[in-house]
Amino acid sequence: MPEPDDQPAHVLRPATITVTAGRPAHEPDAPLNPPITMASTYVATGDLEYGRYGNPTWSAFEEVLGTLEGGRALAFASGMAAASTVLDLVGLRGGVVAPRHAYSGTVMALADLEARERLHCQLVDIADTDAVIAAINDDEDCALLWIESPTNPALELADIPALVAAAHELGVRVVVDNTFATPLLQQPLALGADIVVHSATKYLAGHSDVQLGALVVSDDEVHAALKGRRDLVGAIPGPFETWLALRGLRTLHVRLDRAQANAAEIARRLGEHPAIEEVRYPGFGAIVAAVVAGGAPAADLLAHDVRLWVHATSLGGVESTLERRRRWRAEAATIPEGLVRLSVGIEDVEDLWADLEQALAGITPRG
Repeated sequence: MPEPDDQPAHVLRPATITVTAGRPAHEPDAPLNPPITMASTYVATGDLEYGRYGNPTWSAFEEVLGTLEGGRALAFASGMAAASTVLDLVGLRGGVVAPRHAYSGTVMALADLEARERLHCQLVDIADTDAVIAAINDDEDCALLWIESPTNPALELADIPALVAAAHELGVRVVVDNTFATPLLQQPLALGADIVVHSATKYLAGHSDVQLGALVVSDDEVHAALKGRRDLVGAIPGPFETWLALRGLRTLHVRLDRAQANAAEIARRLGEHPAIEEVRYPGFGAIVAAVVAGGAPAADLLAHDVRLWVHATSLGGVESTLERRRRWRAEAATIPEGLVRLSVGIEDVEDLWADLEQALAGITPRG
């Protein structure tokens, strides 16, 4: 029998990591939580030198997220700042394959870069593995495969391992937007991806009061390249915003557990309601998409008539929100006009359903 010193180290589970990582050393009179470091300038000859290059508050947040994702994290001013930094890695007129249904900011950024002949992009059905692989193969200049899974707002799922294997065989880098799933439900680096993107504004921070983004990588050279871009461009988060995001991250596990249980039940009940034509729910996470009978007018009526649910864009907060996605011009034309994206929060599910039910009562049932 091995001696106690030979026993393997106990591996902490994600729920514990969210609470314990990124904290100061347990020394007498040390603060239990990392304090906010409000500094633009540091005394010379150390590791930081200047506020654009690093901050202890960022480091604490990055330690937690990096540990959860199994890599090294970098915090950014917003999810779009993080995404744009990844796109900066694509060489001039390089190719990108991305989902046709994805976060509208990502699609808009790709369209802008393509219009300026900075790169070219193919938008594909990310759930059609063969079509995605064909798109990569057809573009000899393809440099990046962008994956969202589940997609926003269609909630399609990609076969990440299969797509990673095909892309890497051709030397194509793979990035996965993991905002919807969070590292508690999906870890793309473990599936072979090169870069993970988060809009930390959403589930990681979780209280609809912060704008923050993050990237996570496992390769040191890629980390250095991304940090170099962040340092140069200045897409850095504020210390207070990062501290708030870290504070929110501490409760991610319990928030997601409750929101996911609520979402599964809401999806089930919506699927049985005569005013709903289709329900999309991937079986995990806290986002539900429902296509309302009657199209855009009926969906807008639903958004207007709810009282507890909040009609708002964005998602991932403790409160439940909803919106008709095609009200945004940038949304893909292949998204149904009557599709309502519901971000299910942590309220009592019976209260959430009662509010939806009364709002749906005024909608003509499907024929």
